[in-house]
Amino acid sequence: MAEQGLREDVIGAGEEGDRFDIAAARRLPELSRTEVGRWIAAGIVRLDGRERPPGRRVRAGQHLAVDLPEGGPAPLGRPPGESDPIEAEPVPLEVLHEEPEFVVLNKAAGLVVHPGPGHPGGTVANGLLHRYPEMARVGPPGRPGLVHRLDRGTSGVLLAARTEAVRLRLAAGFARREVKKRYLALVLGTLRARQRILAPIGRDPQYRRRFRCRGRNARAAESEVEPIEHLPLATLAAVRLVTGRTHQARVHLAGIGFPIAGDALYGPGAPRRGGGIAGAALRRLLRHDRPALHAASIRLAHPRTGTPVAFEAPLPNDLRQALAALRRSGARSP
Repeated sequence: MAEQGLREDVIGAGEEGDRFDIAAARRLPELSRTEVGRWIAAGIVRLDGRERPPGRRVRAGQHLAVDLPEGGPAPLGRPPGESDPIEAEPVPLEVLHEEPEFVVLNKAAGLVVHPGPGHPGGTVANGLLHRYPEMARVGPPGRPGLVHRLDRGTSGVLLAARTEAVRLRLAAGFARREVKKRYLALVLGTLRARQRILAPIGRDPQYRRRFRCRGRNARAAESEVEPIEHLPLATLAAVRLVTGRTHQARVHLAGIGFPIAGDALYGPGAPRRGGGIAGAALRRLLRHDRPALHAASIRLAHPRTGTPVAFEAPLPNDLRQALAALRRSGARSP
């Protein structure tokens, strides 16, 4: 079976009549039998392309598929009753939508999603535990309820699950690329036409904070970018991420020659000098370490009803002000 993404295998003759969960557990030795059962219930593990109960008897020649969530085959949950090791903190969170099973946030730029080196607290995860204590037993340690993430400097829509069953189902939807994410990005330069970007992404061996469109262990990545409005020195663009690699939008846009404004890690971020009002607005984003990237909307199947739902986050004040300044310099239609 493959080491990442979609794993596929064929049921052998010696497995004829075995339970589905037993056959799956053989292929996922890093997980407990209980965890394998959770993955099956969430639709992450399927038989002949369909969701089946764990006790279904398998036949030789059937295809068993595992849609590995981001991060590979590490267990997605903890033993029942085990609490999350991070502390609950009253971190301000803007809630866009709330249900007993999940919550949708509008993450502020500058807010880290979960604890890590240099950020032991004050994160979205700490705030979620404070507002929703039940999340202490949802998901892997340090990431209560989280099924995806946004970079520190990126604002916008962020999903979190309030129950383990829903977290697993949302994780399966992300793994199967059924969740559709749309971003707005202010990029440097004049992007003339829609582009589809197919460039694998891997970590930069020279600078571990960065990723790049090549290199050892690069993973397949796909993005689509389309100009919305041409502005002095920049273009407002819509970005759809088909895959969900770390820094994907930032890496792909820089890779085609249109780095995101305010992003010093993958581009100049702004012209060094000149440019009038437009140049000053772009340099303001750079000074605040604010890549002009906003997760504007997300579309998915409701984790309980299966009906299509969509959630949107309004453009934050800093990006609205930057766009207003650029438009004052003389906007024109694409």
